[in-house]
Amino acid sequence: MNPLLDLSGVTVTVPSAEGPRRLLDGIDLSLAPGEALGLVGESGSGKSMTMRAVTRLLPRGAAVSGAVRYDGAEVLAMDAGALRRYRDHEVGLVFQDPRAHINPTRRIGAFLVEALVRNRGVGKREALARAAAVLAEVGIDDPQRRLRQYPHEVSGGMLQRVMIASVLLAEPRLILADEPTTALDVTIQREVVTILDRLRRERGMGMVFITHDLDLALAVCGRVAVMYAGRIVEVRTAAGLHERAAHPYTLGLLGSRPSIDARSARLEAVPGRPIAAYEAGAGCAFAPRCLFAMEACDRTAPPLRAFDDGLVRCSRVEEIHAARTEATA
Repeated sequence: MNPLLDLSGVTVTVPSAEGPRRLLDGIDLSLAPGEALGLVGESGSGKSMTMRAVTRLLPRGAAVSGAVRYDGAEVLAMDAGALRRYRDHEVGLVFQDPRAHINPTRRIGAFLVEALVRNRGVGKREALARAAAVLAEVGIDDPQRRLRQYPHEVSGGMLQRVMIASVLLAEPRLILADEPTTALDVTIQREVVTILDRLRRERGMGMVFITHDLDLALAVCGRVAVMYAGRIVEVRTAAGLHERAAHPYTLGLLGSRPSIDARSARLEAVPGRPIAAYEAGAGCAFAPRCLFAMEACDRTAPPLRAFDDGLVRCSRVEEIHAARTEATA
């Protein structure tokens, strides 16, 4: 099956007073039709910038290289008309903070039907009927009344459902969900994620789910890609990542999670601080924080390569895996 989304060698640089700064460094990533892919990592690792590259919504002056293919079409080569159709009809964006992306001076109904009326030529009455139906589909009660309300009149969780409804009305084949549950409490998080996952399955949409919550990614996605310093450092099935994570950074993230089964004086933490791609040296970007690093790790950047049914960017992965296996035997 051909991928719905395929990124190859995607690199993004932005201008600065000190010269060009690299934010993404050779991203290789693919998504099959109907698949849910998690993209995880600490803040600043490049998760959101990767999705900006997918939609060509990059900072002013940014330069992008490599290839971004959607259903075989090269996104980076699209003219203005093709790019507009791609954004309006093929890709849906669910943002982290809906209040920052929904006009507070317009009613929810006006926000939902605008794209249908403007881009699809749907009559306003029919557009409002469709919007009410989709609001009900995402679990909003009394949708006719909600259409007449303003954003400040509903809760954050409900407004996030409105954001999801706006995406579904466009009937996209690809959803990019950029930390859609960060501002919500745990109960509402679960409801929003359940809605997204159910509708993705029912409609056969592909989804990239960006989050810093590794457990959430493992629960929602079939595969997970781990990012560090603008690079993909590990890709594995969700079950495989939980049971057989191999990269030292992934192991650190997994080890830092709280557990209800074990008591500890304090949570483990990955030592040091995360860095951006432009701060990385010639070698492995994670080497300054890695418990397994050797002098050679500072000299040569390892490639992303196949290992144990996944992809890992680590030159010592076989040794680390063997040592961990022996320690747990």
